[in-house]
Amino acid sequence: MQNARDTFYVMLRDRLAALNPARTMVLRGVTRPGLLVEENELASAYQPVDSFCLRWTGLGVDAKGALPLVTMACEIHYATDGSSGNGGMDRGRLLSAMDGELTAALSATPQNVPKMNYVATAGGSGLAPLAMATNVFWSDVVFGVTAVNGERLERVATVEVFSYQEAGEL
Repeated sequence: MQNARDTFYVMLRDRLAALNPARTMVLRGVTRPGLLVEENELASAYQPVDSFCLRWTGLGVDAKGALPLVTMACEIHYATDGSSGNGGMDRGRLLSAMDGELTAALSATPQNVPKMNYVATAGGSGLAPLAMATNVFWSDVVFGVTAVNGERLERVATVEVFSYQEAGEL
């Protein structure tokens, strides 16, 4: 399951960065693409504004086939305060731009990628990820309502992510 999560994150990060290279964030002094995985960060480390945050919220396993089919629910949280140059009055447009980026990234074909094992790449080893035998694929994105939180506009989009559990995979 972790390999599927990592693969989905890397795919989405790369597609979003290609669509809008200017959407970046600074986290612990490092500028990086504007997408993070909540479970990989300290709870107080970052509250994303004008970037995306993945949250894994559900898990199901159907063991009836030759390989178990894993279904994971993924929430993508994002928000904007608008730009300071426009006094925040463009926050609706900026939220819509983020909606468009997310739609384009998740709707682009193919809606699947080869599942990768990133364990060897951890810690900056310089090793390449290893391709696995199956793919990761996902549903169309579903957008929640816009929430107003003070001067901030927030949204949660959801997508289901699927993969087959390979032998020996945790």
